[in-house]
Amino acid sequence: MSTYLPHPGATPKCPHCDQRGFVIRPIGERAEAQACECVKTCPKCRDTGWVSTTDDLRGPKGRCDCQHVQRRMRLYAAANIPARHYNSRLANFEIDGPLQMMAVQAGMDFLTRFRPGEPTRGLVFHGNVGRGKTHLLCALVGELILEHGVSARFVEFSHLVADLKVAFERKSGAADVLEQLVGVDVLAIDELGKGRNTEFEGTVVDEVVSRRYNANTPLLGTTNYTPGVASGFANANLARPQATAPMLSDRLGERVYSRIKEMCDFVPVKGEDFRQRSTRAARRPR
Repeated sequence: MSTYLPHPGATPKCPHCDQRGFVIRPIGERAEAQACECVKTCPKCRDTGWVSTTDDLRGPKGRCDCQHVQRRMRLYAAANIPARHYNSRLANFEIDGPLQMMAVQAGMDFLTRFRPGEPTRGLVFHGNVGRGKTHLLCALVGELILEHGVSARFVEFSHLVADLKVAFERKSGAADVLEQLVGVDVLAIDELGKGRNTEFEGTVVDEVVSRRYNANTPLLGTTNYTPGVASGFANANLARPQATAPMLSDRLGERVYSRIKEMCDFVPVKGEDFRQRSTRAARRPR
């Protein structure tokens, strides 16, 4: 259930923020939540952040609603959502058939059953490139933070590997990076199985997934690889086009794949390549 909180100092029926008090904008490489221009001095706390919890003005104080909104803005900034997906929502996902409708419904069902601090089965969206998997993933991360007030983090797997490799080479910071991924209520990993399938990459995904698994905390993800029985081919062999394509279990290893399978439901996302559709639309005479 959504716990939408209007900002006490926002203008009612504001066309930009709908009284939420913030708007989402692409800033550099990341999407961020910024205070809406309609927000004025909070009428409840006069921007002190505290309000009386009783009729006695000298009685105990509690956090004002405006502070809860500010907290969600900070959580959103820390979520690391790419700027390209600043406006990605479940509501504006372009549905191109019943399987895509099922993917959107799976996301909605996850939000409905999610409760902070309680075990919740996650989701892994899988399918070919350009089907909207990352859109769905970012939409869920944004919804969890802004509507439900929970901490969530988006991370692209190859970027995570690069950050950890630098941290290990400097012999500092690697533990902090991992703790950030373990400590959030929901972790979303984009492009599971991507990379060169090195031992280091395997160690990284094993560490992250195992710690989430042991903590019994939700995991979301996307992958271009198909879940199922391992084919025995961890890498595509261009010299042998007849070779069986790698499966997700080939790319992640049986141990990691088994844990993800226990933690998550695999949701297919099929349909037309959105990028090709956009290219054709741009070339169409007007």
